[in-house]
Amino acid sequence: RSQTATRAGPHDEMKPDRQTVRKIGLSHVRNQLSRRGWEVMPPAVRTRGVDFLAHDREGPRTLTLKVRTLSGRAAVPLGATLDNLLADYMVVCSRAIEPDPECFILTTEEVKELANRNEKDGKVSHWLELAAYETGRFRERWDRMGRGAFG
Repeated sequence: RSQTATRAGPHDEMKPDRQTVRKIGLSHVRNQLSRRGWEVMPPAVRTRGVDFLAHDREGPRTLTLKVRTLSGRAAVPLGATLDNLLADYMVVCSRAIEPDPECFILTTEEVKELANRNEKDGKVSHWLELAAYETGRFRERWDRMGRGAFG
């Protein structure tokens, strides 16, 4: 799998690869949290289910976050099991490569409740449908996490 940008068509702009899209989304989420007073850092130990720890600079609160980044609007793949959802919150950053990405903030419990499951040829997959998360209930609802020290 190539890690280079690709063209969608002969006259289209270059489209960034998945890893670049992911980095753009992670950066956007980190910036949004920092603007709201959170000190944001990766976990000390690489944990598959957690991308960021967000610490309240003035208090003892620490949140764990999983970020799923999409270049457009689409369902969010969740994998073969929901047991991997370990973070307090999942932030879905859609249209990450657009000038104004959109984020949807869900608790892990909400993701599990809204997730779809399919089994085909003995293989299980879970995903979050666009209609399930792309609602006013979750759209740009950073307030659901509370505020950091100066947010």
